[in-house]
Amino acid sequence: MSNQAKKDQTQELIKETAKNLFFVKGKFDATTQEIADEAGVNRTLINYYFRSRDNLIQIIFDEAQRVEQEKSKIIQNADLPFKVKISKFIEGSLSTSLQYPYLETYIVSQINKGNCHQKEIEEDVLETLYKDIEKEMELGNIEKMAPVQFILNMVSLLVFPSAVRPLFMENLMISDAEYDQIISERKEIIINMLFKN
Repeated sequence: MSNQAKKDQTQELIKETAKNLFFVKGKFDATTQEIADEAGVNRTLINYYFRSRDNLIQIIFDEAQRVEQEKSKIIQNADLPFKVKISKFIEGSLSTSLQYPYLETYIVSQINKGNCHQKEIEEDVLETLYKDIEKEMELGNIEKMAPVQFILNMVSLLVFPSAVRPLFMENLMISDAEYDQIISERKEIIINMLFKN
């Protein structure tokens, strides 16, 4: 293996380890030493590859936003019936929740700290989404409400179980594997709560 390949591999290991600590384990305040220990590398390598913990966090934050934006593109770009689009969005979101249970919580925590955040949906796309929701309400497929309430309901049903995962696991005496199973079963439950038929 060439020196460059080893450097690339080590850099990727550090980044993936940090993502695992932040998004999978929910350790948002992990220090560079904790990241290095978890990756099995010397702490100075984090500064060598990323210049600082803040730069590493910014790279991870940007990647987290890309994941969120990819999910939003399902709703924005898919030429499918509305319920199918929403179903695919829910499926993608649940899949991401299983892979990275603390992703959304991490993004919100970084926004609260003043880190930059890019809008996931442009205004014209949002207006189209609201019109699609209103059309579904007129057709009787969704309960009548402000379209933003439909979006809040959907996102709440998707994100809340991951956001409170440790609390529910402890209080309901549920293992990681059992909680993953519960999350993987939510798609139909959410669809049935959002749509009348």
